[in-house]
Amino acid sequence: MTPKAALAERGMAWTEDFSAGAVKTFAALEVVGAIGLILPLATGIAPILTPLAATGIAIIMIGAVVVHLRRHEPAAPAIVLAVLAVASAVLGYLVVL
Repeated sequence: MTPKAALAERGMAWTEDFSAGAVKTFAALEVVGAIGLILPLATGIAPILTPLAATGIAIIMIGAVVVHLRRHEPAAPAIVLAVLAVASAVLGYLVVL
């Protein structure tokens, strides 16, 4: 919900490379992914959605690593989150299957 300019002022300079719509889409995908990580296993309804959500978040985080590397910014936080997302996807598949 935060405007693109406000995000750039807060240190998220990567937003300059994307349109406002793309930035909002990334945010929406991350929120949907977070919900998908929690609700299916917590409720027992369609638990296969949890590892699928983790896979989606891993893809988003790998894209974040690429963007930070391309901009010559520190990519360590994004790399750590990408590894955690991949690990949670693998663990999710192991638990569900």
